Amino acid sequence: MPQRTVPAAYARPGVPGPRPVGRPIQAATMARPIPPQHPAAMPVGRPPVPAPRAAVTFLTVAEVASMMRVSKMTVYRLVHAGELAAVRVGRSFRVPERAVQDYLRDAYTDIA
Repeated sequence: MPQRTVPAAYARPGVPGPRPVGRPIQAATMARPIPPQHPAAMPVGRPPVPAPRAAVTFLTVAEVASMMRVSKMTVYRLVHAGELAAVRVGRSFRVPERAVQDYLRDAYTDIA
């Protein structure tokens, strides 16, 4: 921010003028971006960043029940019987979406 000064017409003898606002700009303190070819821009001795893992989507018991078109109690029975994998979070269960898909795939029966 540039320094503000008071015009000479408003200056009174013996009274100091207003203090300058902000800091003077110094060109030496302004940083320049480092080009990518510069050695300082290249990582030294750091391992590469690992590839992101596939995100696991967790569903609530109510969401699983609506997907399977059954009651929530049926989902709780499946979880407690070990037929449907689930994770306990506090006082509730979270079911991985993949576990629901696997259960439904394996639950098909041929009638004929």
